[in-house]
Amino acid sequence: YVDHPSFGMALIGRLLEAQGFRVGIISQPDWMSADDFKQLGKPNLFFGVTGGNMDSMVNRYTSDRRIRSNDAYTAGGEGGKRPDRCVVPYSQRCREAYKGVPIVIGGIEASLRRIAHFDYWSEKVRRSVIMDAKADLLVYGNGERQVVEIAHRLAQGEPVSELTDIRGTAFITKHGQREGWWEKDSTSVDIPGKVNPPIDPYAVQTEASCETQKAETEQDKKTSDTKTNIIRFHKVMPKDSSKSVIRLPAYQDVRSDSVLYAHTSRILHLETNPGNAMALVQQHGERDVWLNPPPIPLTTAEIDGVFDLPYSRVAHKQYGDNAIPAYEMIRFSVNIMRGCFGGCTFCSITEHEGRIIQSRSEDSIIKEVEAIRDTTPGFTGVISDLGGPTANMYRLACKSKEIEASCRRLSCVFPSICKNLGTDHTPLVNLYRRARALPGIKKILIASGLRYDLAVLSPEYVKELVTHHVGGYLKIAPEHTEDGPLDQMMKPGIGTYDKFKAMFDKYSKAAGKEQYLIPYFIAAHPGTTNTDMMNLAIWLKQNGFRADQVQAYLPSPMSAAAAMYHSGKSTLHKVRRKGGDITVPK
Repeated sequence: YVDHPSFGMALIGRLLEAQGFRVGIISQPDWMSADDFKQLGKPNLFFGVTGGNMDSMVNRYTSDRRIRSNDAYTAGGEGGKRPDRCVVPYSQRCREAYKGVPIVIGGIEASLRRIAHFDYWSEKVRRSVIMDAKADLLVYGNGERQVVEIAHRLAQGEPVSELTDIRGTAFITKHGQREGWWEKDSTSVDIPGKVNPPIDPYAVQTEASCETQKAETEQDKKTSDTKTNIIRFHKVMPKDSSKSVIRLPAYQDVRSDSVLYAHTSRILHLETNPGNAMALVQQHGERDVWLNPPPIPLTTAEIDGVFDLPYSRVAHKQYGDNAIPAYEMIRFSVNIMRGCFGGCTFCSITEHEGRIIQSRSEDSIIKEVEAIRDTTPGFTGVISDLGGPTANMYRLACKSKEIEASCRRLSCVFPSICKNLGTDHTPLVNLYRRARALPGIKKILIASGLRYDLAVLSPEYVKELVTHHVGGYLKIAPEHTEDGPLDQMMKPGIGTYDKFKAMFDKYSKAAGKEQYLIPYFIAAHPGTTNTDMMNLAIWLKQNGFRADQVQAYLPSPMSAAAAMYHSGKSTLHKVRRKGGDITVPK
């Protein structure tokens, strides 16, 4: 346990504390019995269960499914302190410890398993984690709004079974159409080919359309010896988007039909804009898993409030001198924003945090830099990072709130940068200048991933970055050199990287500094051929690079690329039975 805003449990705990609740946190309990789960007594409101900052399977296994030798989120880097898919056994032990206490699951592991999902480690489609965990609620995405509302409503005596209207949550309900909701079949949005035969309106018996028809029916019965089939009509509900739900193909169908799975993945990704997303529902046997629309992003004032809570910014004293590698990496860094509108298909940030950038105020960020300087043990004057999911999306947003609310694009920057996207880096440049001018601050480095396709639009930003915020090397991720895999990743072409490199070299020389770019690449991503890998190898040789580490593609749950890996179909366009096939290295 680290009391730091970069660690989800600390953030949620401090937030609930600020709301007037007492919060107990049990870190890495022994999952083999319920004893550890009883340490703090029976919760008055609920058990909140998370797998931590990183998915337990991604954290434990390599791309080759080999067990990693260490765990960056455990004291001393010791591995094996969390079970596989830990949200499930943790939830089961909570239920054993205190029956009847509501269980709310959340965090990245639960968030990316909120519907039926392809599980790379077992090579099969698994059902929603809320079913396996037998939880009452699943919180997906950043959970501040959801958790605060859940806590207050439970404290007011509302049964957890009635908390079905909270955005950013999922729950289990009996199978069938909920009263008052208009249900839309997902295949009307994206046609994967023959799925189910259309409903025959003549075969469905409902209420008669009018009194006249009833009278005619009675007359027919009197004048005919033959039973007459009367045409009946479905009751049409008003298509109110706030009461509309898309029915996804059932778990029992997608687990055996990879094309249907790819279709389902595409629909899920299309329904991630809080401004227009509809609720989703997916049958799991005799029950349905219901997903409410995504949470509304936090305002600047709200996210400031979350980061300004009284974190101690250190690991719990129970760990003694055993360092926690993940904490060591971020203890002198500052998170300035959330979200990413890049939409890279191999990445899960968009599915978890959303596309809308949530930026902190400049004052809040400066306040945290000063807190690190004044209170964090071992600080030497160097801020290791001023960033977030990406280094340079701070305060970038759609120019129109109306357009943003109705947008259905999977990415704001692919296949080209949207004309409605504001790309002014001036607020970020001003932040850099103010932060490095603080007394006691020797240097501020930028270690978060840089979107170089956005950076090249702002030469002043690139000059500022290269002149003051690079420590000799800047990591950057073109991911590949060939258009085939880059298109399936939704990444810009290598020509954009070349343009950025020219600017980087130019400003490094002007500053009198010898600095280098370290490019990162992914091997075996869906859409990659042997020829593509050969051309990448040639490019590396021509540019004087020798591969030190190679990242083989790992299909993370619920990512678009994982659906491509499983189905062999591109999900960037409508998924069909015929066509859209891509190469999938395995």
